[in-house]
Amino acid sequence: MQLVLTLFWLAWASMLLFSAERAYAQDYLYYAFFGLAIVFLFYVILQNTSVFGVQSYIEVTQQYIVQKFGVFRTKHLIQIPDIAAVHITPLALRLTLQDGSQVYLDLKQVRKKRDLDKIKNKIRDLAELHNYELTDTMGNRI
Repeated sequence: MQLVLTLFWLAWASMLLFSAERAYAQDYLYYAFFGLAIVFLFYVILQNTSVFGVQSYIEVTQQYIVQKFGVFRTKHLIQIPDIAAVHITPLALRLTLQDGSQVYLDLKQVRKKRDLDKIKNKIRDLAELHNYELTDTMGNRI
């Protein structure tokens, strides 16, 4: 939908800019309107495609878990020592923090099964190191 609206904006700006009936002294506004349409078109393309590679990911390190949703979105960091419990499901991780708040990490953004297994195994290994409670989808304690 964003792309359709952006293309409509670009067509309208082009029509205003290249029409033969321009007799105004404010032509710079048409150029600015057209330039903003092109800039927004590039923004929409960068946001919705993987021009610069995969920009949505989950990364698990020894000190934190980071989740990023796209090119221009901020990273969400969860420090491992702040985690009280983790519940692993096939498509999500439910993290309960020490302060009682819960964070859901959507594992659908992990594209490869190998990477998904690597994340889950890393979470299991970190549970032993940092002593947080870990449960899986079957409700079994690990």
